[in-house]
Amino acid sequence: MPVLTDLRPLRENSTFRRLWLGTTASGFGGQFGAFAVVFYIWDTTHSKVAVGLVGLATGVPLIVLALVGSAFTDHVDRRLLALRCTAAQIVVTTAMTVVAFTDAGGVPAMLGLVAVQSALSALIGPARQSFVPALLTGERLAAGLALNNLSFQIAMLLGPAAAGALTAVAGVGWCLAFDALTFLAALIGLAGLPAGVPPSAGVPGFRAVKDGLAYAARTPPVRGALLADLAATLFAMPVVLFPVINDERFGGRPEILGLFTTALAVGGVTAALLSGLATRQGRPGRLLLICGSIWAVALGLAGTATSLPLFLCLLALAGAADTWAVVSRGTVIQTITPPGYRGRISSLEHIAGAAGPQLGNLRAGLAAAATSGAAALALGGATALVATGLIAATTPALRRFRTESSP
Repeated sequence: MPVLTDLRPLRENSTFRRLWLGTTASGFGGQFGAFAVVFYIWDTTHSKVAVGLVGLATGVPLIVLALVGSAFTDHVDRRLLALRCTAAQIVVTTAMTVVAFTDAGGVPAMLGLVAVQSALSALIGPARQSFVPALLTGERLAAGLALNNLSFQIAMLLGPAAAGALTAVAGVGWCLAFDALTFLAALIGLAGLPAGVPPSAGVPGFRAVKDGLAYAARTPPVRGALLADLAATLFAMPVVLFPVINDERFGGRPEILGLFTTALAVGGVTAALLSGLATRQGRPGRLLLICGSIWAVALGLAGTATSLPLFLCLLALAGAADTWAVVSRGTVIQTITPPGYRGRISSLEHIAGAAGPQLGNLRAGLAAAATSGAAALALGGATALVATGLIAATTPALRRFRTESSP
């Protein structure tokens, strides 16, 4: 069985290739923006709760707008929706840049803009997720999802360390300016997609949302995959704890802080480069549960590590597990879901994959305020491991789910 990343979608499908290149460039800039927001708020307030509020400002709009968007996502031109939301994201990121340079409005303004940016992401995310299964099927679908994750991991690998260095030299505002600029690449990628209204089931509105939720609830592999992702992110998301642990144990330097997210990405890129092992093995549900357990154990142990090299190695292991878990979850959900439900189920997947980590960051920030950053990370890993075990035990359809090879 080939073990390296399956590049056939990039070679065979020019539309997917343009979309992937645009997403990769924009994702790289997005890492600069994410680093900048957390560092700006921490540097301004040195408050663990204030840093945790980034999770609240991001998570609540993601959940609300993703659910609102699911009422019409299956009934509109998703390409046009994605183009308009991306253009709006450029405007919002530019405003965040102004706040960082001038301190106009300070932390409240930054949190408000983060909430607006999150709301736009909640609308564009499900549309983006629906593009890949519309372009690829079978093994090509799993390979395309793995390539998307490789794009994300490359951005994580290079972005935070570069953002930390840029912040140390020139200031946090330039990170946000770069983020705004790279959104243009995303626009180019989206512009290459074919236009048109996707297949739909029923009529838009509250009934469409209800039908989507009912489909997810009555389909065990979909339900189990979403719950497994939530178990990992709600209980063990570590990112918001990085500035706290950096101050507690490693001197608080921005260059060291950037290495934490980079360590996650090192593991993620390594797993992505070996994603042929994941995309061709045909048991994505079982792999999802195994990787969720490894993620939880690695982060729980990281909470006890006092050595920087050991801490970074455990983060790398967690990043590798997360990469295969994301690919496996997407393969299960996008394989099973019929086209008429794809926008709505993608909205739920977006909530689990994007809002879950942000709410997990809020939980971690509050736990760190009550204890310490290290204790919050260790406790979160243990809780996530127990939750993943319960999902595995109660959802046999997820463990047994198989995919078919594409022609």
